[in-house]
This record gives sequence, structure tokens and C-alpha cells, in this order.
Amino acid sequence: MASRRVGILALAILALSAGLSVYAATHEPAAKAAALEAGQLALDAPLPTRVPPGVTLAIGDPTTEQVLKHTGWIKDLPFQVKWAEITGGPAVTEAFHAGALDVGTVANIPPIHAIWVGMPVKMIAVRFRQDPADYPSFQLAISPKARINSLKDLRGKRIAYSPGQVQGEIVQRVLQSQGLTAKDVTLIELPSPTADVYVNALAGGQIDVAPIGSGAALKRYLDRFGTDGAKVLKSGVRDDFVTMYVREETLKDPGKAAALAAYVKVWGRAQAWINSHPDEWAQVYYVGDQGLSPEDARYVVQTNGKAELPRDWTEAIARQQGSVDLMAEATGRKPFDAHRLFDRRFETLSADAFAEAEGGPKLASR
Repeated sequence: MASRRVGILALAILALSAGLSVYAATHEPAAKAAALEAGQLALDAPLPTRVPPGVTLAIGDPTTEQVLKHTGWIKDLPFQVKWAEITGGPAVTEAFHAGALDVGTVANIPPIHAIWVGMPVKMIAVRFRQDPADYPSFQLAISPKARINSLKDLRGKRIAYSPGQVQGEIVQRVLQSQGLTAKDVTLIELPSPTADVYVNALAGGQIDVAPIGSGAALKRYLDRFGTDGAKVLKSGVRDDFVTMYVREETLKDPGKAAALAAYVKVWGRAQAWINSHPDEWAQVYYVGDQGLSPEDARYVVQTNGKAELPRDWTEAIARQQGSVDLMAEATGRKPFDAHRLFDRRFETLSADAFAEAEGGPKLASR
């Protein structure tokens, strides 16, 4: 009797497996067919090459906006643009939730955080820095009241921490490099929509350490509080990963997918222009748009170094996987395969436009 029951159970399992196989074989094409009937583009379908009339993208990318307006290339875009003064991971994610933004440019952590809060996103462009060790994106600002002279002095200190931003990863990697954990310091969760949040907390003695962007904000901090004992330490970790990302829902719109393909190309071209026009860029953006003095503007451009756009995203994916695993452990989240974040249909588009502009004749500005 027992052997008969085992035989019946085995047959049932086989039948169930067969049913699941049939479901898997038929459901996915059926879902794709339904999406096509609804006019949506499958996420693995070739990108459309023509932008239909009437397409508008809401873009949070202030630097590219200024390049395109200055050079006149904005007239070449085959779609309408609604520029949004939205930067930083938390603000972009919030705008995505509200449907107020189609594409944002951020560091590498916000797309990871978006997945963890239930928002499927894809990265459609990747940018690194040439010589990242010499041109870090962030450095550790030290409060005038903290007794910190090197990274070895971080034990027991209060450190600003934002797990949904790249600043959070920098803190975790610095601790790791010194053989420390979160238990060896006090992490003060403090999102940084602007550097002033960290600067004020440092100056007020509420925190001892904060990662601050290496440009104007850090210079202002030292100018204001350096005589009081404020200082800066290099983190010693690589932090130059910048990406452009969108909601998966946006990529399912054939018109917007085509417009995004066109935009990442002009974005790549803009990175090359910034590389080759540092003085002009300092004047156009940092003086003309951001209101910095010419001296501070030149300092920021020099600090930023030069962009580099990889044509192969293998290294980027590996780096992102390391970030996923690190931040998952630090925040108690579930790790996932970083490949899901990258839409490799876009992989070569911005890099090819960047390389063509870098190698071709210098493009005159208006």
C-alpha cells in the first residue's frame, strides 16, 4: 500500500511539473502579446529607432541641460523636454513615485534603493571618472570639534549616514577599510538633499564626520571653518559611479524608449564637450547658472576631473553587485542580481557618441 501511495505521489508531482512547464512556456508569450496589444514595448525588444511626434520627456539632469542650451544642440532633440531641477537619489525616487520625472542622473546607490522600495528601475547610461583616485567625488569632512586626524581615529565617532545615497556606501566602505563595523561608531541617519545639511551639522557639533562632495561645498566648508579646526580626509574608496536611470514603466512606452535612446547619445556628446571645454564650462554652468565666483568655478571643474564612458558595462555590473551586497548586509535588505538594474540595449549608445565627439573635431559653441 505504501509503495502504491509513493507511486501516486510521484505521478502527481510529474503532472504538476508538466503543468508548470506548460504554464511557463505559454504564459510568458501570452503576457508579451497582451503588452503588445496594449501598445507597450517589451523590455527585451529592440529599441525603436524613430521618435513619434508629441513625445515629451521630463528630465532631471541640470548639467546636460546647460550644455545643450549653450551649444544649441537642444534644437537637435527629436522630442520635447520638460527640464526638472531635481537631483539626488531621494528627490528623484520621490519624483518617480509621483510620476513627475521620466529620467534622473544620480550615483549608483539610488537605483538599488529603488528596487528595495518596490520600484522597478533600469540604468541606461554609465559614467566613471578618469583617474578616480586623484579626483574623488566625495571626501570626509571633519568637524572642528572632533579629534580626528586620520581614518584610524573614526572609532567611537558620530558619522552622518544616508543608506539610500552613495554617501551611505562610502561610509560603509571606509569603516570596512579600517576593520570597523557600524557597532564601532554611531551612525546618524541624515539624508543629504544638499551639502548644507551636513555642513550645518558638522559646524554645530551634532556629528563628527560627513561625506561631502569634493567641489564647491567642501571648499566653502574649509573656507568658513578651517581656522576653527575643520579639516578634510580622503576616504580612500572609489566613488565615481554615476548613472542615468528610469522606471521600467517608462521603457515600456515605445515613444519614450526611442526618445531615451536619442537622449543618452546627446548626453554622451555633452560629457565629451565638458571634458574638452573646462574653462568655458566653468563660466557657463558654475558661474552663470550656479552663481559661483570665477575662482570657485575653476576649482570645482579642476576637482571634478574628466568623465569616462565605458562601452562595456561588465565592470559596472560587477561594481554594482558589490554595492548591492554591501548595502544589503548593512541595511538588512535582501541582495539581488545586479544585472536586473542594467538595460544593456543602451550599453554602447552614450559611449559611442562620447568617443566620436572626443576623437572628432572640436565642436564650436554658440
